[in-house]
Amino acid sequence: MRSLATIFSRRLLAFWLSTLSLAAIPATHADEARPPVAVQFSLDRAIDAVAAPFVMASTRGLFRAEGLNVSTNVASGTRDTITRIASGASDLALADLNALIRYRDGADAAPVKAVFVFLNKAPYAIVARHSRGVSALSSLDGKTIGVADGDLAIRLWPALARRNGIKLANVKQEKISPAVREPMLSAGQLDAVTGFSYLSAVNLRNRGVPADDLAVFRYADYGSVAYGTVVIVNPKFAADRPEAVRSFLRAVTAGMRLAISQPAQAIDDVIAQMDGGSRELERERLRIVMHDNILTDDVKRDGLGGLDPARFEASLGEIAEDFSFRKRPSVADIFDGTFLPDPAGRKID
Repeated sequence: MRSLATIFSRRLLAFWLSTLSLAAIPATHADEARPPVAVQFSLDRAIDAVAAPFVMASTRGLFRAEGLNVSTNVASGTRDTITRIASGASDLALADLNALIRYRDGADAAPVKAVFVFLNKAPYAIVARHSRGVSALSSLDGKTIGVADGDLAIRLWPALARRNGIKLANVKQEKISPAVREPMLSAGQLDAVTGFSYLSAVNLRNRGVPADDLAVFRYADYGSVAYGTVVIVNPKFAADRPEAVRSFLRAVTAGMRLAISQPAQAIDDVIAQMDGGSRELERERLRIVMHDNILTDDVKRDGLGGLDPARFEASLGEIAEDFSFRKRPSVADIFDGTFLPDPAGRKID
């Protein structure tokens, strides 16, 4: 009996030693043993410099370091990315927050939420030409604005006009195709167009319109508090893979830091993903989006990715100028900040 007890004790000791040895294996080795989590990510438009943080997160191994295998695809706009997320075709995507708010008000809307604010200020703008007699926002009175199908900026135009004393009836809108927005303005067939400041304004310079002939009226400079593009998540993916969502946002935050600190490398990575992109054009696009839409005073104070409840509430008032809510949403209905990196990790030095 004493011999059996000794054998048992030795085996028990060996078991505990082996258990302790496994526990002592560094976490990185354990992580390497696990297969990466597959993630389907959708951009809302074709890759250009604006997507630099996501491109760098992929090309510089930031997603891989977080244990993710991210496949990126390109959608045909915000409506498409929201549809992909709602259906489960994509796990995470970029979408316009104001469009998401309108979508969520629908009776049959899926409970899609934003988890990271990418563009802290919406890039909505009216781009006009001085040579067409537009030198100030007020001088749009009596002019014609080209509005592309599916344009997001025009939805907040009523709020912008009211705030700045412009009569909507005095500004004519002409529906156009997105493909002819810049060509028609550069040809003088329109007085102005609505769009994004980092798209239309930069593209027009590339078409030969002199910079000093362009008037760019950014909504944010005229009282708009609207947020811009956000990362949205499929509800089931968020529930089943919460750590994967956190990992994705950590990698994107790191990619953002790289794009900020290494803009030349960011452009190299972006150009390699584009078909015939212009380095000079994309360098200017990155400079504009960083200065106007990402590195805002709010971000410098609070860090990347977050959303201020008071500002969100004020932005709902802008949306309501052109939209009738069935039920006015709360911040919690639209934004889930629990996946964000810790505050210290989101600060920009």
